Amino acid sequence: MSIRRNPTRSVRIGSIHVGAEHPIAVQSMTATQTQNIDATVAQVNALHAAGADVVRIAVDSDKDAHALADIRRQTKANLSVDLQENYRLAELVAPHVDKLRYNPGHLYHHEKTRPWQDKVAYLAGVAKEHDCAIRVGVNCGSVDPAMKAKYGGDEIAPILQSGLEHCERLESLGFTRFVVSLKDSDPATVVEINQRFAQRRPEIPLHLGVTEAGLPPEGIIKTRIAFEQLIGRGIGDTIRVSLTVPNPRKPEEIAVGREIIEDIQAGRLRSVVALDPNSLNIISCPSCSRVENEAFVELAQDVKRMTEYAKNHAITIAVMGCRVNGPGETDDADLGLWCGPNRVNLKRGQESLGAFTYDTILDRLRIELDQLIQQRS
Repeated sequence: MSIRRNPTRSVRIGSIHVGAEHPIAVQSMTATQTQNIDATVAQVNALHAAGADVVRIAVDSDKDAHALADIRRQTKANLSVDLQENYRLAELVAPHVDKLRYNPGHLYHHEKTRPWQDKVAYLAGVAKEHDCAIRVGVNCGSVDPAMKAKYGGDEIAPILQSGLEHCERLESLGFTRFVVSLKDSDPATVVEINQRFAQRRPEIPLHLGVTEAGLPPEGIIKTRIAFEQLIGRGIGDTIRVSLTVPNPRKPEEIAVGREIIEDIQAGRLRSVVALDPNSLNIISCPSCSRVENEAFVELAQDVKRMTEYAKNHAITIAVMGCRVNGPGETDDADLGLWCGPNRVNLKRGQESLGAFTYDTILDRLRIELDQLIQQRS
């Protein structure tokens, strides 16, 4: 199968390049605590050995940033850093990584009176100084509140416009060494957003992913549906498969990503069957270093088993592993769980129902699920 790639420009990330002239790169992210240097190095190297072109690490504090220096000395992997909510950490981590990833929706958390345009200028300056690429990573559950307010109930426009305006800002600073990601947990939305962006800015490399794709095999199916419809049309230069799996299984994300790319290029397409909008939909984030209790992965698996009886009901349940993205990325679910160190916060839509222990959350979730089914019946 011959695929004509979008004419995206070349962007160097450490020892590799992404863009139309280069093979589609496959990435993943560590799920260990960044300050646990030995565990993080082991996972970075395991992902690198599995064929990861880039490995991302989350940094949420000065201590995380200092740990990154030790991690860098013990791996040859191309490293990307996720700046989370404190963009000022960029100057501490940039000397040790090949790419800085920031989320436009998180820029407003720190130094709230400073315009976002100034914050982007700072990030571009740090990246130039330390020979780093940048990823502008826009996520459905953490869009800038001002952008969401501007477009009301439109779910796609705030994500799309956020990505476009950050591209324009970086380019106005003379910085073009960046890629963009526009992610959602719904494969159909991922396809539409990225198609619309590629039509507007066909020269900018795109990082593809279905955020909170969830547990295998459903998470793989959702990802495959989105990737087939985008990569098959020449859209996409690097990918991440986000699966909810235990730490030792993280390299599976690389194997799955490469298999999907190979299948698409060989014409082995499976997405003639779309997700059933009339059945239960469980979304869950990939385990990463933001997860404050590794019991989150087991909980996601328990939720899947416990809710099997409701499989023929059009209800969405979201299971999120951290306080960073959990609150926002459960808002659109009928029932949402976001996990803290000791308790799981339960929501019905945007309404908080309280925090429950890991031992009791399933019983309460069942009660809420049964009520929801009864109301809709």
